[in-house]
Amino acid sequence: MTISASDIRNMSSTATARIIAGIVDHQQAIADGGIDTPLRLCHFMAQLAHESAHFQVTREFASGAAYEGRKDLGNTHAGDGKRYRGRGLIQTTGRGNYQEAAADIKHMNPASPDFEAEPEALEEFPWALLAGISFWRRRKINAAADRDDVVAVTKIINGGKNGLEERKKYLAKAKAIWMSEGSATATGTTVTESGSDPVLRPRDRGEAVTKLQNALIEAGFAVSTDGAFGEHTKSAVIAFQTSHGLTADGVVGAGTWAELRAGAR
Repeated sequence: MTISASDIRNMSSTATARIIAGIVDHQQAIADGGIDTPLRLCHFMAQLAHESAHFQVTREFASGAAYEGRKDLGNTHAGDGKRYRGRGLIQTTGRGNYQEAAADIKHMNPASPDFEAEPEALEEFPWALLAGISFWRRRKINAAADRDDVVAVTKIINGGKNGLEERKKYLAKAKAIWMSEGSATATGTTVTESGSDPVLRPRDRGEAVTKLQNALIEAGFAVSTDGAFGEHTKSAVIAFQTSHGLTADGVVGAGTWAELRAGAR
């Protein structure tokens, strides 16, 4: 998976050059942060697009005065509301979240500032992007993204459903970029679901792959239901085959289907 400047412009024609460069130049951090499947990336980019006002800002428009005294945000000192207004691509807000971001991003990049002491630094790159990645993984948003549940993702980020329709539109745009049949992540054979269990191989895609992924989730594996037989699905299949004494080749044939069904009973 790669993110190009044209990809971001296709999501939003008003994206600024600064934010485009900030994401493209530091995109490896996204995968390193666990946002490492096409579906996860689509949800992440859709939320970034909305939260950054179409990839235009890394600081919220409001002054932050409304957050004054919000203990749930860790704003316990006079002036915290404005000082810790929303910053970064997912709008990190409140002293408490700045403290958490500072500690987590330090593990990602030891050169990172103390954002509690220097809150404005979250407006700059790579920190604006890393703050979004940090929030995503600390709140375990991948679980909702793997279910393709944009409502749940939005609630975790926003606390409600603010801007849900726009987030859905951006998600559709992201899927057209990173999950379409013409994208690099969607090569292989399209396999539709039928009465029999088809033989599936890495790089296949379609309804039958989604069926496989749901069966793997039932078996306890963390895969996304994106209908694309990528590396994560392959790894889960091999692990399942190994644990059940099957030939661990990553190819899903009759024996693997039978064991998956037996485990679901």
